[in-house]
Amino acid sequence: MIRKQLTRTYAFVLLVVAALVMAACGGSSAPAAPASSSGGDSGSKAEQPKAEAPAEAVTLQYSLWDANQLPAYQTCADNFTAQNPNIKIEISQLGWGDYWNNLQTSMVAGNAPDVFTNHLAKYPEFVANNQLVDIQPMVDKDNVDLGIYMGDLADLWTKDGKRYGLPKDWDTIAVIYNKEMLDAAGVTVDELNAATWNPQDGGTFEEIAAKLTLDANGNNGLSPDFDKSNVTQYGYVPFAYQDTGGAYGQTQWSHFAVSNGWKFNDGLYDTKYYYDDPKFIETIDWMQGIVIDKGYSPAFEQVASLGGNALFTSGKVALTTDGSWMIGTYSGNSDFEVGFARLPQGPEGRKSMFNGLADSIWAGSKHQAEAWEWVKYLASPECANVVGDAGVVFPAQEQAVERALKAYQGRGLDVSAFTQQALEKDGTFLFPVTDNASEITDIMTEALDSIFLGQVEPAEALPAANEKVNATFK
Repeated sequence: MIRKQLTRTYAFVLLVVAALVMAACGGSSAPAAPASSSGGDSGSKAEQPKAEAPAEAVTLQYSLWDANQLPAYQTCADNFTAQNPNIKIEISQLGWGDYWNNLQTSMVAGNAPDVFTNHLAKYPEFVANNQLVDIQPMVDKDNVDLGIYMGDLADLWTKDGKRYGLPKDWDTIAVIYNKEMLDAAGVTVDELNAATWNPQDGGTFEEIAAKLTLDANGNNGLSPDFDKSNVTQYGYVPFAYQDTGGAYGQTQWSHFAVSNGWKFNDGLYDTKYYYDDPKFIETIDWMQGIVIDKGYSPAFEQVASLGGNALFTSGKVALTTDGSWMIGTYSGNSDFEVGFARLPQGPEGRKSMFNGLADSIWAGSKHQAEAWEWVKYLASPECANVVGDAGVVFPAQEQAVERALKAYQGRGLDVSAFTQQALEKDGTFLFPVTDNASEITDIMTEALDSIFLGQVEPAEALPAANEKVNATFK
């Protein structure tokens, strides 16, 4: 499926990955400051299309949710205004939950940002409510080259012949590990990279998680004397954030379920989900056992309060799974050596969700022409190179990916677990883009929360939830 997306860049990224495999893992340095202006042929300002200056000065409101990316995009905004002095960019940043709540509220109130970072799970609902500008006529008019974006990333933002964003980045999932805890338990990075998984006994991945889990008496999870009620170090937390994954489980469970032979649905904008599939049910059942029955993971109540990534960076957990956009957060906020390992190999191989973000224009913007110039710049090689040099995400353009890899390498970080997953044959699957995302998320969040709180069994909750999900399309 995803091979088509990355074929053109295979040779390019593979060479970079090969070099990074030799780099040392870990390091606790903070993310590098973004470059002020990118050099090189593909980042040359002279190559960028310049907007015609508007008759009057215009201030555009631009919103994003990732604080780690804010400095790089502020640099892009400063560079854009230098080239377009009559267009000023004011950037606002809110955390994930507040970001979407504020965006919906401001759209209703008529004061939403002109341009905002959009997500594949969200944009179909905005489209259904006529809240986004179709930029396809502008793309055609300005002859924007969509071929500069990796694979099919640009196509993910189209529906019924209309286009609602230009790509800005992509991401995959990997295992995040505490190197000191691995060493203390006698687990090597090679063993972790070669780990297997299945929903029956958890494979060697569960063995590693058990070995890394310690109770107050120093017994690990494999010991017959292990006391799961008095754990001082957890081996693995499947919830990097403060939730159970909702409808998509991007960092929580999607990689396990799909590697078990499951699929969300039959493709983009499908109207039927398969949360009642036995392969999905047994995957969630295994995860419930890790959390509730075996005690290798903190209880969901604790994760919901503090967040799994906070438990990891504070030294309470040895392993978690998270996205490539969080590389800088883990390496910069931990007082120990952090590394990034491959996802465990399931019955159907290693699988990671492949996602990408874009910038969209609000339909209520009074400055849509200027907003288009800003969106076009955000998706240009010049801005992508700035983001790549910052080493916070993998941009949607291949020359900027090379810059990001060099930035990570310069900080002593081996991030090849993410890039190798993207290059692996059949190693990725698309984020499931459908209508009714908010309703589906609410349904699945309620079902999965009840499962991981121990209130109901997966075999009971998931078929009932799936029936409700598919009813949203009728």
